[in-house]
Amino acid sequence: MSLQVEKLEKNMAKLTIEVSAEELEKALQKAYLKNRNRISVPGFRKGKVPRQMIEKMYGPEIFYDDAANGLIPDAYAAAADECELQLVSRPSIEVVQIEKGQPFIFTAEVAVKPEVTLGAYKGIEVEKADIEATEEEITAAVDKERENNSRTITVEDRAVQDGDMTVLDFEGFVDGSAFDGGKGTDYPLTIGSGAFIPGFEEQLIGAELGKEKEVNVTFPEEYQAKELAGKPAVFKCTIKEIKVKELPEADDEFAKDVSEFDTMDEYRADLKKKIEERKAADAKAKKEDAVIEKIIEGAQMEIPEAMIETQAEYLVDDFAQRLQMQGMSMEQYMQYTGATAETMTEQMKPQAKKRIESRLVLEAVADAEKIEVSDEEIEVEMTKMAEAYKMELDKLKELISEDEKKNMSAELSIRKAIDLVAEAAVEK
Repeated sequence: MSLQVEKLEKNMAKLTIEVSAEELEKALQKAYLKNRNRISVPGFRKGKVPRQMIEKMYGPEIFYDDAANGLIPDAYAAAADECELQLVSRPSIEVVQIEKGQPFIFTAEVAVKPEVTLGAYKGIEVEKADIEATEEEITAAVDKERENNSRTITVEDRAVQDGDMTVLDFEGFVDGSAFDGGKGTDYPLTIGSGAFIPGFEEQLIGAELGKEKEVNVTFPEEYQAKELAGKPAVFKCTIKEIKVKELPEADDEFAKDVSEFDTMDEYRADLKKKIEERKAADAKAKKEDAVIEKIIEGAQMEIPEAMIETQAEYLVDDFAQRLQMQGMSMEQYMQYTGATAETMTEQMKPQAKKRIESRLVLEAVADAEKIEVSDEEIEVEMTKMAEAYKMELDKLKELISEDEKKNMSAELSIRKAIDLVAEAAVEK
């Protein structure tokens, strides 16, 4: 194999790759063996037709596509390894020459990792976040736990109130006539939920168990059933059940039931600590994002469109895998949403560009600061992975390739760069 590299504009490169005539001949023979059972020639049984006879009847071009498809992946991979440029996109392949007895030549246009000129990356000003837990936030956390531990009780000695969970029968009439879809039996409705058309639920407040109550409403102008849109209606309703949530008192007994603490004061103090830990973690992430965003704004780089396209395709593939974990295929998702692979890739491009920009500036920071990752740090990372996968460390080491170790080192380097710029930021 021989390789010629031509640098193009906008961080693109053109690789011209030549594969020997001998290698092409092997690929043609392989293509013949793969396809001979599908080719019919009068006077020969399928699978027994000599290659020369097939090429004489159909031309040698009959095996060119398969031969090229067989040669290109390995030849391109070898060329990418040999090339001194950092290639960062899927290649656009074009066959230049394929002819029996001649070298096979093809080109691959591919994006090259852009150079980054950093601006300021230390002392970046960011807004200081307030991570102190307020009394309102602590009380809200207590109330959420009370809600989780509530019980539902049936009420029989009063009329409907706002917030009640009711069960009712109803039938709707327009111009004195019942209409399709306007009748319900044993229908569950929480008053104030907004599940029914405006004004319906409010008029049920005060309704008594077992007694019919008329509710007068007007259907919205944009109502989905066009024949009812904008029309006044009367619903005859009968409340059959009233239920309410009963929340436990926020006292020491409650604290004992839902936590390891004996008093509400101790429980609230623990909630305060947890809220502040969460807010601190959120603030740290937002601070890092804000710092990186400002470093990107101050940096100069020209990202090739092919690089963005490739990253967007990776994001779509990642989305498809997450869908599959939830029990839905990509085909089902596209059918439900009307999306296509092309539209999804296009939608992912802004996110893809942001990821690329972040990665490039952080790699540039790591280079500028001569950040290195030690063998000990790699060891710590592998230990964490072994624990996460519940594996023996030695067994994990056997499975991890040198390329995976390099990737691990690169990720740790990026993490160190993030820590460096975030710690050097000025909070105001």
